[in-house]
Amino acid sequence: MSLTSHLEELRRKHQALSEKVEEAQRAPGFDDLAIAEMKKQKLRLKEEISRLSAS
Repeated sequence: MSLTSHLEELRRKHQALSEKVEEAQRAPGFDDLAIAEMKKQKLRLKEEISRLSAS
């Protein structure tokens, strides 16, 4: 897998998580811990994207 395609895949995953977080925040009674975990995953993806982009 090339670096470019890997970055695109990471960006797609980040976007999908963003959508899930937004949806979960609108849903009444959604588990706050689950939302926090999704946000952490999203941050890890963003950091990985930044690290690979700087390479």
